[in-house]
Amino acid sequence: MASPATTQTVRPLDTLGFGTSGPPQITDVVAEHLRLLGARSDGPADDGPPGRVTLSGAGFDPARATVTWAKPGSGLVDEATVQAATGMMAVHGRRDGSPRGLAADYAATATAVLTVQGLLAGLVGQARGAGPSHITTGADRAGLLAVSQYLAAAGADEGEAAELAPGGPPFTSVEGVLFELETLDPGAWAAFWRALGAPADAMRAGWRPFQFRYATACAPFPPALHSVTRSHPLPRIRQAAVLSGAEVCVLRTLAERALETDGAAPWSLRPLAGGPDASRPRTTVSPSAARPLAGLTVLEAGRRIQAPLAAHLLGLLGAEVIRIEPPGGDPLRGMPPACSGISARWLALNRGKKAVEVDIKAGADRRRLREMAAEADVFLHNWAPGKAAELGLDADDLARVNPALVHAYTSGWAERLQDAPMGTDFMVQARTAVGEAVRPEGEPPAPSLMTLLDVLGGLHGAEAVLAGLLLRERTGHGVRVDSSLLGAADTLTAPALRRVARGEPARRPAGFRYPLATADGWLAPADECAGAAAAYDLRDLSTGDAVALLSSHGLAATAVTTDLSALHHDARFAGSIGRDAHGAPAVPAPWSLV
Repeated sequence: MASPATTQTVRPLDTLGFGTSGPPQITDVVAEHLRLLGARSDGPADDGPPGRVTLSGAGFDPARATVTWAKPGSGLVDEATVQAATGMMAVHGRRDGSPRGLAADYAATATAVLTVQGLLAGLVGQARGAGPSHITTGADRAGLLAVSQYLAAAGADEGEAAELAPGGPPFTSVEGVLFELETLDPGAWAAFWRALGAPADAMRAGWRPFQFRYATACAPFPPALHSVTRSHPLPRIRQAAVLSGAEVCVLRTLAERALETDGAAPWSLRPLAGGPDASRPRTTVSPSAARPLAGLTVLEAGRRIQAPLAAHLLGLLGAEVIRIEPPGGDPLRGMPPACSGISARWLALNRGKKAVEVDIKAGADRRRLREMAAEADVFLHNWAPGKAAELGLDADDLARVNPALVHAYTSGWAERLQDAPMGTDFMVQARTAVGEAVRPEGEPPAPSLMTLLDVLGGLHGAEAVLAGLLLRERTGHGVRVDSSLLGAADTLTAPALRRVARGEPARRPAGFRYPLATADGWLAPADECAGAAAAYDLRDLSTGDAVALLSSHGLAATAVTTDLSALHHDARFAGSIGRDAHGAPAVPAPWSLV
């Protein structure tokens, strides 16, 4: 292909065309993201089996992807069955005490973003001298990635540090208004409840499940806390939050969200000033179709899920990832439960990365970090808004030492909402109506305590970095890329918001993706078979017999995974789930490239 530096382009996929075929829940999202990145639709994918995406033009050899729900013969044929088998229904249902399906197409959406990642990575590899690639993605692997932290905890050497039992937000005011509460400070938590007159024992007992709800996907609060909020009007609750330093966010409806949606892409890319640094040595490590990012270096200054997951995916594509950790190391390394003394959840996102301790408050260490950035290809962080600029480590600052750097910021809100609360997963779910989109009609809206947006936000972050790397290869300029939990929420709720725009019901019908009880567990029928399957009384049959009975009548269904540790031996994922060097469960890469 022509030298990428001579190509005049504004977006990374300008002058390329694409074609798609296959499950619309997946390929519609793929097509939308490819369009937003500059590609044009050339109609259906080229001849071949359904579930294909092709991307070509601008001197690149065609990049091809195959997208599936799962491997043939697994019985996983759609969103519902993938959610059931991978444990997503079990994790999402912990708050309610039994498995529940997400009413939004989460596995399909994640699969689509992963597919775009693979296509972008293949083009980056080609621009760096690798051959064309063929990517294969499956919704089953996307589902396993989504529950990877919960699976890791289930297979750890020790038990959970907090109780796994039903319960959790949102809270309710005396007017019946549902709201989410957030604080990372135990002092603010205590002050909030004291201001509302909560019993001291309930306040103390509630902190631990609240603190661990991100890790456990449930929060069995003392009932007294819910009783307290139901006795106060919302203005009084807001006042208590302001006085204490906690934050509350009223759950928005999809109709309300539709009125304020700005139509922005889920990420943004801005070329940085200055030309390429010709004196900067090129890597001696050659990329390949299977490892298109080999030879590239990613500096990751991330905590919790969003940025670490984005960097983890870049590492799976061949990049060397170096974590920037505070003096003493990332405190989350010690978060229980552990495998060989290291947090199983931390390993799920950070295994295989190198680590360097840097005190960003010290001038000498900041200079050291700038020196590291001068030799890197990507600097990725999720610091608080304005922190990078305050430290002199923002995109324009680092561009002065490395004009070819891709500077990536994964945030909560991307500065797109004026009245945005704290940019954490559950607050963003509340503010963007995800809490309504994931629940069918007839159920009270509630943000899922499965970290939906942190994970999907991490996927968007990796997608944005890959888009930035491709734009750099095509223009020779460094790029600032921004992604956010808000962008992830917009991608996930897009189908529901389109229903609102058409005047249709925003939410799925009552009972949507509700598993059916059997004598020894649960099964989930495929979406198109759910109505017919509900006519059968399966409570006296084993799950295996119930699945066989429905199959004999032409109805697709699969067993619901309720014990995540059993996924190691599940024939639907034979050979997929292993253990790392510390003994922690490790899910497979969410795609393969050859």
